[in-house]
Amino acid sequence: METTRRGLAPWVSGRRVRRVEVREPRLRWPVPEGLGARLSGARILGVRRRGKYLILDTEAGAVLLHLGMSGSLRIVDAGTPPGPHDHLDFVLDSDRVLRLRDPRRFGAVLWGGDRPEGHRLLRALGPEPLDPGFDGSWLHGRARGRRVAVKPFLMDARVVVGVGNIYANEALWAAGIDPRRPAGRIARARYERLARAVRQVLGAAIEAGGTTLRDFVREDGRPGYFARTLNVYGREGRPCPRCATPIRRIVVGQRSTFWCARCQR
Repeated sequence: METTRRGLAPWVSGRRVRRVEVREPRLRWPVPEGLGARLSGARILGVRRRGKYLILDTEAGAVLLHLGMSGSLRIVDAGTPPGPHDHLDFVLDSDRVLRLRDPRRFGAVLWGGDRPEGHRLLRALGPEPLDPGFDGSWLHGRARGRRVAVKPFLMDARVVVGVGNIYANEALWAAGIDPRRPAGRIARARYERLARAVRQVLGAAIEAGGTTLRDFVREDGRPGYFARTLNVYGREGRPCPRCATPIRRIVVGQRSTFWCARCQR
């Protein structure tokens, strides 16, 4: 989402919304009625991100965007015919369109008003992993007494936002931590290493343009390239880059988990 935010911001910031065209309002939650009337003529002040939500700040209020499992945002020329899964357009005064494509319709377009941070979907979120408030002490404190495995603990947005399955696998490998270990039985020093690993992995992914998945393309249609540098995710049976032990695949928290039984303790 940070990659998408950075890509979209130059195209939409400072532009006015001429109209909103909703072709399919039945997303994960219904598109708010009257959204077009609220935004018509409003200038877009900027694009922020909170967790996996983009916040489109406008003079009229904020719009929250979530891409779900298969959604994407594109900048296209006005008049570009929509495809069957192109559900909503923000038509801009630049003769371009910010277009939401979502084949599975698990994404969302919601009204955030003047205080989007207080929206029910945002207010309980944990810190951003690249912000100063996220460190090993934070993780250690939140893990106290928790029996849940460290991998789903790390993926809990109430603990820290934005650490998806791929990045959790990679960060735990970099920190040398067994993804099955109970979160409450990990020392503070090891959480310090894990926090550093999370920041390093996410920072590298953002710079590389995101992770290439079947349903993920950048806003300009080009794929991300972080997948070329993955150390464990999707590498079952291949040698660990650190010790050459074959990478294993197991299921932890109902998610595919790739790890090195020798390096990760």
